[in-house]
Amino acid sequence: MNPSSSDRYARQRQFAPIGAQGQQRIEQAEVAVLGCGALGTVAAELLCRAGVGQIRIVDRDVVEWTNLQRQSLFDSEDARQGASKAEAACRRLRQINDQVKLTPIVTDVHAGNIESVLDGAQLVIDATDNFGIRFLLNDWALATGTAWVHGGCVGAAGQVRLFDGNDRPCFRCLIPQLPPAGAVDTCDTAGVIGPATHLIASLQSAEAIKWISGNRDAVSKSVFSIDLWNNRVRHVTLDPAIAPDCIACVGREFDFLRGDALQSSEGALCGRDAVQLNPQNDSVRIDLTEMARRWESIGAVQSTRFFTRLQIDDTTQLTLFRDGRVVVDGTDDVARARSLFDRFVGN
Repeated sequence: MNPSSSDRYARQRQFAPIGAQGQQRIEQAEVAVLGCGALGTVAAELLCRAGVGQIRIVDRDVVEWTNLQRQSLFDSEDARQGASKAEAACRRLRQINDQVKLTPIVTDVHAGNIESVLDGAQLVIDATDNFGIRFLLNDWALATGTAWVHGGCVGAAGQVRLFDGNDRPCFRCLIPQLPPAGAVDTCDTAGVIGPATHLIASLQSAEAIKWISGNRDAVSKSVFSIDLWNNRVRHVTLDPAIAPDCIACVGREFDFLRGDALQSSEGALCGRDAVQLNPQNDSVRIDLTEMARRWESIGAVQSTRFFTRLQIDDTTQLTLFRDGRVVVDGTDDVARARSLFDRFVGN
């Protein structure tokens, strides 16, 4: 530990439950932040400032203007460029703490890649805002014995709970089946305020720091629920045997991890005038440099190491990611998006 790093974490080490030993554990830990939106940006920054040794940030999306109200690692230039969230977040975090190893992963997480995406992580922060991915993460965590911290926030309210990947209950004990489409409010349908997302992500980060610093007895056994607008705070105690027939932690039936239960995320993107199309082959890797060269005579082209983007007209753009995903902005019509894909990308 060099003098600058000693100074950097001095106040954290002075906190008796962490101390020198706990700080050392934090610096040796590897954490994955799954989703880099309102919760993920705040959690990633807090963990980076705390000195977590390795942080990988996983997100499929790009920065938009509507993100800036609450997603704290991004700025106007990121939105103007439509930068990859994972890459923009890591770029900013390196400025905050260059002692942390930061890895951006730009991909759409699914049953076929979750093991490779999260392999080696000691703990995962759930910042997905997606019940299907949470069910998949719950399966993976149980299969690997890995801890994860659930966080959800809509409007001015949210909840947090750490699941250790071993003991009961698991997330599916609380919510046995996916909620029907439209049954649960989202940030796109009900809105959200920045103070609420910052608070929920802070609570997630606190639970994560307890876990990785070795203070696991301090981890909350209840669901911590808070409503900032109506000034309500609740701790919901969970009986370990709340769901004696749970398909996941009792039956060890990981249907989401097998890919049986989770439908493809292909289709119109919620809250956006855009469509995502997924590759037919999970092993596909796109030569983005070659694609950018091919598009130069068609329209304005923007290239990064994670994606190449073609501005087709004033309202329509096509973003091709290295893993073969395509997002077509300017339409919510899947058929039109496929037509544009065929024209400008092909097979």
